[in-house]
Amino acid sequence: MVDLDALGGAATGGLIASQFEKPTGEAGEHQTECADCGTETVGRFCHNCGNPSHVHRTLLHLGEELLHGVMHFDSRTWRTLPLLVMRPGRLTREWVMGKRTRYVSPLALFLFTIFVMFMAISYLPKPKESLGKEQTVASAKLMTQVAKVAKANEALRVATPDKRADAAEAVKDAEADMLEASKDVQALRKEGEAAAKTDAGAERAKPDKLNFDTGSKKLNGKLKEKFENPELALYKLQQAFYKFSFLLVPISIPFMALLFLWKKGFTLYDHGVFVLYSLTFMSLLVMVLAAATRIGGLAAGVAWTAAPFIVPAHMYYQLQGAYGLKTWSTLWRTWLLMIFSLIALLLFVVAILWFESKV
Repeated sequence: MVDLDALGGAATGGLIASQFEKPTGEAGEHQTECADCGTETVGRFCHNCGNPSHVHRTLLHLGEELLHGVMHFDSRTWRTLPLLVMRPGRLTREWVMGKRTRYVSPLALFLFTIFVMFMAISYLPKPKESLGKEQTVASAKLMTQVAKVAKANEALRVATPDKRADAAEAVKDAEADMLEASKDVQALRKEGEAAAKTDAGAERAKPDKLNFDTGSKKLNGKLKEKFENPELALYKLQQAFYKFSFLLVPISIPFMALLFLWKKGFTLYDHGVFVLYSLTFMSLLVMVLAAATRIGGLAAGVAWTAAPFIVPAHMYYQLQGAYGLKTWSTLWRTWLLMIFSLIALLLFVVAILWFESKV
């Protein structure tokens, strides 16, 4: 069986790696013919395929390439991010029109942002185990402590007079641990009884049990499992989001094309650039909201209050600047774009659930 999670992670990682420009250094033997395509070269690069004219085969140059690539990416980042936040339409339009050396590739920026955002998820605490599992663990711990008490009593019974005091102390410690474990079991049992009553009341209040009919028994079972434990489902969804985040792009592009179906002069490539930069900004906004929530207090209140206004405003200005639209034309497209975004997100979640049902 193919590991789809690993496949998704590998695909995303491969896309990230492919987007970083291959840097070149100054030193090295100049070739009169391109080592890649055989074309006669003039200058530092082959005019046919872009391959560098200098061939480097030293360990020192390997470090030079790394430093050059990182610094070059960073310098473009500081030119790209301010425009992405304040002038997203201008950034999108300039990239589409060919002004690309000064900015980070939209695909590279999107994938790098997704990587940074969801890398933090691995450090978050996992959802609490179910009550049944906690009861099982507590019962096993109690049985272990009971065995330790029996073993301590047996040691006390056969202990020599000079060691009876230590053996008696060991029995007391074991009995204290057993009592603590017993209290945990009793507390969890009471919690389970209370939860059972609550669940029974909620079950009676429901008109029907959760039933899904998607045509796939395995997918139906996955959906039922996730609705029964939404906290764990959300955690798993966050983990899967990064691995399959690249699917948001092909899902979103057709919706962008619908907005300009009768308007000539725009291609699917233009819509793809728009989608990538827009998704990158939304990812950055999610990171800001997460940080503000972590801080709490006024910062969280301000961030969550502003977010519902920031999202449509960013869409509006990006649409207007990227496509050269007038006010009314931008307004109704922004409204539709928000609806399309929700539909695309829903399709993305369904796609993840479908992938998981195949595992």
